[in-house]
Amino acid sequence: MAGVMNYYNDNDPKAAAWLRELIAANLIPPGEVDERSIEDVTKSDLQGYTQVHMFAGIGGWAEALRIAGWTADRPVWTGSCPCQPFSMAGKQRGEKDPRNLWAEFRRLIYECRPAIVFGEQV
Repeated sequence: MAGVMNYYNDNDPKAAAWLRELIAANLIPPGEVDERSIEDVTKSDLQGYTQVHMFAGIGGWAEALRIAGWTADRPVWTGSCPCQPFSMAGKQRGEKDPRNLWAEFRRLIYECRPAIVFGEQV
């Protein structure tokens, strides 16, 4: 698995700390944890990564892929955008909500053209 590296992005410092602990404990694949907003991530920042996990939380996608038998050397992008802009329980401001980060995830997908992308919205 030499050369396999994953990118985990979450701007929540507590989630990022969890990710680092999970990586150190070998509970999720090794990788770099980036605490910047997705709005600040560029195409060049993502070059060379095998797997890209945006809005990574505490590594749920990495664990789900492992359970599904998806090996760490198999390229994939994942993302779980914030749901508040579209939630029935919220103000339903959709694309006008500043927490709507789907457009930023979509921007990176269009720029980088990963072969496989998984996403979810609660």
